[in-house]
Amino acid sequence: MATLKFKTTINCGNCIRTVTPFLNEVEGIKSWNVDTENPDKILTVETDLDAELIVETVEDVGFDAVLI
Repeated sequence: MATLKFKTTINCGNCIRTVTPFLNEVEGIKSWNVDTENPDKILTVETDLDAELIVETVEDVGFDAVLI
């Protein structure tokens, strides 16, 4: 299991509520969270999946995500 970190535009509670059902739906994600206190709005994901799948999922919801 890898820990992947992404810089995102998920910047508030409403944004988290928007992305939650999409990230929860992806099989292979063990856990995830967004640090909205960090200026880079870091999304941390515990998964065995490829980072590109996470980026695509977040972008499909309307947010940006870049692997760091």
